[in-house]
Amino acid sequence: MRVAAAAAGALRPTAATLLLFSPPHQHRRLLSLHRRATQHLPFARRRRDSYSSTATAAAPIPKQEDAGGAGGEAEGKAARRRRARDSPEGNLRHQLDMCSRNADLTTALRLYDAALSPDSPVPLSLHHYNCLLYLCSNAAASDPDSSADAAQRGFDIFARMEAEGVQPNEATLTSVARLAAATRDPAMAFSVVRRMATAGIPPRLRSYGPALFAYCEAKDADGAQQVEAHMDASGVVPEEPELAALLRVNADKGRADEVYRLLHRTRALVRQVCDTTAQVVEAWFRSDAASEAGVDKWDPRKVKEGVIKGGGGWHGQGWLGKGPWSVDWSEMDKNGTCQRCGERLVCIDIDPSETENFANSLTELAIKREAKDDFLSFQSWLRRHGLFDAVIDAANVGLYNSKTFSFSQVNSVVNAIQRVTKSKKLPLIILHMHRVNGGNAKAPYNQKILESWRKAGALYATPPGSNDDWYWLYAAVSCRSLLVTNDEMRDHLFQLLGTSFFPRWKEKHQVRLTFSKRGPTLHLPPPYSIVIQESEDGSWHVPTTAGDDIEKPRQWICSTRKSSK
Repeated sequence: MRVAAAAAGALRPTAATLLLFSPPHQHRRLLSLHRRATQHLPFARRRRDSYSSTATAAAPIPKQEDAGGAGGEAEGKAARRRRARDSPEGNLRHQLDMCSRNADLTTALRLYDAALSPDSPVPLSLHHYNCLLYLCSNAAASDPDSSADAAQRGFDIFARMEAEGVQPNEATLTSVARLAAATRDPAMAFSVVRRMATAGIPPRLRSYGPALFAYCEAKDADGAQQVEAHMDASGVVPEEPELAALLRVNADKGRADEVYRLLHRTRALVRQVCDTTAQVVEAWFRSDAASEAGVDKWDPRKVKEGVIKGGGGWHGQGWLGKGPWSVDWSEMDKNGTCQRCGERLVCIDIDPSETENFANSLTELAIKREAKDDFLSFQSWLRRHGLFDAVIDAANVGLYNSKTFSFSQVNSVVNAIQRVTKSKKLPLIILHMHRVNGGNAKAPYNQKILESWRKAGALYATPPGSNDDWYWLYAAVSCRSLLVTNDEMRDHLFQLLGTSFFPRWKEKHQVRLTFSKRGPTLHLPPPYSIVIQESEDGSWHVPTTAGDDIEKPRQWICSTRKSSK
């Protein structure tokens, strides 16, 4: 296979790349040639590392004598760990880890060359190779002056790894894909991912990135589309950077149908776009290709059917209208009316079955990470005390703009949300037990507040060792209630949810708050959906992440044109 010429000269495929990308029936012959070519290399022998192994070929460690039960066993384990850490392989691993941390490829290559010295050879493990390949791929991608040299060293290192029989894992092959992309060979980068899938190594989003972005940079929209299709078949979902790259390459090529499809995919997966993506979208609507895309006349009934089928906010019938677009930035008023064109945005409903499925998923995740009996007890308590119109993340509210927890601040929010809910029932207050029983909770005034919550059946104290996030989120989802918190819900716990449903639910249920001398101000969910919307007359409104409608208005791209039905 040809590796594209880089700035410093042409790169040739190594034995390893021929082995990786050749048809399966040629593997035995190539491997035989590969072994003969590397017989002179120290440690060029078959290794038994698994895909995820980081073990080295260190000499077996003699078993420790029984030093008296568990104590002796613990001492033996400690001794083995110490010996592994202090071994040449362990020392090399530590040094390469430091090189990786400091992006120091030069030192890493010096250590690698020293490890191959016949005088003092060091067996290399999968972890060693992955560190080296990671550093080479980083340098090849980020430093134009040394890109060709770094890529060539990376391919050479991978060739030796293959010769020694060290089996690659996803991290290994992702680095190889990045090396290929750095040499401006997207086809080779894509071949890495395909071979990865064939070998039973599940590709990740980062595995596809090198090929996808390389095709897009090469203005090869067809190649990029093939990568996207392979991602879909593998169950890998693109994120905003990938979608923005696909939008850009198709917009530049004037492929109106693909831009339309990708805008809707962005609507479903991203909802609000960052500044970079917004620039791509705006440039498309200002282009000649966008002016030519669309139809003069259409069937309003089909458009209406599309809106109903899609749940509102889009119809999926293609570009409506003809001619230049009028494009500018705009804001929405509190009712969702565009201040530029007067279009009123819609509120897109959530299917009740989706909410129920999400609540079940939350339960499954929570009982894996919380004490099962504790969480099941909470569910039982929630069923006995009935539905709540609102749930308060009391820890977040009580610590808002304060170094110490404030019960009076929580109580002011409790009273404020009670006034705006339909039932006028006290909201559910979720608070960790250590805040209920310790600290300033013992103050008489705070005891009075706590007692009023208890009497109303509105306080739930989460048990020691628990993460109260699971409790207030589950309560809000299962009760279909408002959730009062300023928590952005972006940390690892919420990433576990891994679903496009969660951002939609949060938009319709989260109540944010600010405080002033007059007390709390509740920022209720907007009466419209903050998502890309396509109207029945063909206009588009694209929300950006600039602004949050609290400190400053959110910015939208408003794109309209004269239409005739």
